[in-house]
Amino acid sequence: MAPLPPSSAAPRDRVAHDVLIVGGGLVGASLAIALDRLGLDVALVDAAPAGAIPAVFDERNLSFAEATVNALEALGVLARLRAPAGSIERIHVTRRGDFGRMLLRAADHGRREFGRVVVARDFGEALESRLSELRGLTRYRPARFLGLVDDSAGDRRGVRIDAGDGERVIDTRLLVGADGARSAVRDALGIGADEHDYAQTLFVARLRAERAPDGTAYERFGDDGPTALLPRGDRHFGLIHAVAAGEADVVAAMDEAAFLARIQDAFGWRVGRLLACGPRSAYPVSRIVAQRTTAPRAVLVGNAAQTIHPIGAQGFNLGLRDALTLVEQIGDAVADPGSGALLRGYDTRRSDDRAQTLAFSDGLARLTANDAQWLRPVRSAGLFAADRLPSVQARLVAGAMGYRGDVPALCRGTTA
Repeated sequence: MAPLPPSSAAPRDRVAHDVLIVGGGLVGASLAIALDRLGLDVALVDAAPAGAIPAVFDERNLSFAEATVNALEALGVLARLRAPAGSIERIHVTRRGDFGRMLLRAADHGRREFGRVVVARDFGEALESRLSELRGLTRYRPARFLGLVDDSAGDRRGVRIDAGDGERVIDTRLLVGADGARSAVRDALGIGADEHDYAQTLFVARLRAERAPDGTAYERFGDDGPTALLPRGDRHFGLIHAVAAGEADVVAAMDEAAFLARIQDAFGWRVGRLLACGPRSAYPVSRIVAQRTTAPRAVLVGNAAQTIHPIGAQGFNLGLRDALTLVEQIGDAVADPGSGALLRGYDTRRSDDRAQTLAFSDGLARLTANDAQWLRPVRSAGLFAADRLPSVQARLVAGAMGYRGDVPALCRGTTA
């Protein structure tokens, strides 16, 4: 729902916070936890009621790059996972109809693993456990962002929310939009977004196969997008399967046997016969990129700044680096967390990582789904180079592990 237009009304209970985060999902909650060490007065506007976790924390399988694992361990989140995470020790990539394959081994690059696979629901519960401990955090929930007020001064922004008991205004020195792809904060700030519909729908589920996961993450590309099997920690695979948007209803209506047969045909027999499938969820895939990520006293992070194709599992990893870079900038200038100089520095630091990750994700999604015959030898040559040339592998591995551009200290495994 779009935010209401600016208002000059003076609702009751006008309060102030140093930082106001709108959106309690993966990135917004992680940002609130990371900010806690700075001693600021932070508030989080969350649509989910107390005792519940946001709907984004569902059965999706999240692939955390090594940089993300480092940061979430330092923030005390991963230790709270109730279910074991799956280790990604190898990445196996093929394209249906093309020659060759790429196999990356973490051990070849001096690493035990490239990252880990975590179920979104489990991650949401771990984040909630950490959030409940934060003494410097005020939570408005269930609450809805309504818009901005028109009496904001140069050192603050006025934000209108509905927390279920009537409208109230919150003054903040920094407004953070972490409210997802259809960001109401982005719209209220007047920031446009460029959008591309990939005409794909992703199905996600838990799969059981004849061979249990052995640390290999498989990505098999096809004309309609990727089919990925990720090694979960419960001896199942996390499935991501793209279909043409026009086929989504037909695929959704398939019984388990028919759906497994479809996946078997798309993926092949690398893990043997597919035996069982849990409940399926479906999500349309679009690329939505904000034309800018900052405004006076405001910043967009995570999917509010850029929603990208999940190919290569870059989305949350990129969003977390947004959040942690912002925390470092604030830590260097804690006297004013929303100053123009701070936000300009944030933009500069995020530019390379954001541009490179956007280009990689979009380019890979378009290249691998294109069925033009002339592209097949080009893709095959690319797979061969990625499999055999150390310089190509090194770049791919660095990106897959979350080390692009100016990397936040917590992602590097050091103290900010």
